[in-house]
Amino acid sequence: MDTGPHRSEPVPGPSPRRAAKAALRAAALVGVFPVLAAYWLNSALLGRNRALESASQLLSLLPGVTGQYLRRAFLQRVLERCHTSALVEFGTLFSQAGAVLEENVYVGPRCQLGLVRLERDVLLASGVQIPSGGKTHYFDDPARPIREQGGERRMVTIGAGAWVGTGAIILADVGAGTVVAAGAVVTKPLPGNVIAGGVPARVIRHRFEKPVALPEEPAGLVAQPGENP
Repeated sequence: MDTGPHRSEPVPGPSPRRAAKAALRAAALVGVFPVLAAYWLNSALLGRNRALESASQLLSLLPGVTGQYLRRAFLQRVLERCHTSALVEFGTLFSQAGAVLEENVYVGPRCQLGLVRLERDVLLASGVQIPSGGKTHYFDDPARPIREQGGERRMVTIGAGAWVGTGAIILADVGAGTVVAAGAVVTKPLPGNVIAGGVPARVIRHRFEKPVALPEEPAGLVAQPGENP
C-alpha cells in the first residue's frame, strides 16, 4: 500500500571537531610549504636524508599544538609513510626518509629516529633513540679511524602497541605489545608481549603473567630484639 511520499533521511555532515582538525591540517600544509620547498631543493642537491636532517632540526624547535601539526604536515610528504594520526613532539629529529609512522603512533619529546618502522599504537617516551640498527659504524680495523670504516643501515621495527620508556636505545626489533623499561639498551630482538629492561636488555617476564610474590618469613623464625638470628 502506498503511504504517500517518502522522506529521505538527512545525511549527517562532518562533526565540528573533525571539520576543525581538517582546517588545521590544511593551514599547517600552507604554513610548512616554505620548509617543504627548501627540502625538495636540498634533496636534489644533497639527497633526501641530508635534506630531512636539516628540515627536521628546524621543525623540531616549534612547541605546542602548532609544532605538532606542522611536523605532521611535513613528515606526511617526505617520509616513506606517516599516518594522519601520528603525533611527533618537540625536539624530535629524523635522519632517514625511509622511516614509517603508522596509525596512532606517539613520539615523545627529544627522540632521535633513523631507519625505523613504528607500527600502529606504538608509544615512545621522551629521549628514545632508534638509530638504523646496531652496525651503523664498523670498528673492526684497528689501523683505520672508525669514521673511515663505513657501516650499514637496517630497518628497526617496533611492533604494534609496544611502549618504549624514557631514554631507551633500540638497536634491534621489538615485538608487538612489548614494554621496554626506561634506560634499556636493546641489542637483540625482543619477542612480543614481554617486559624487558637492563643493559643489555633482557626479558624480565611476560606482560600477562602475574608477578611472583616473595615468600613470607614464618612468624616463629623471625628473630626478636636481643636474640641471635
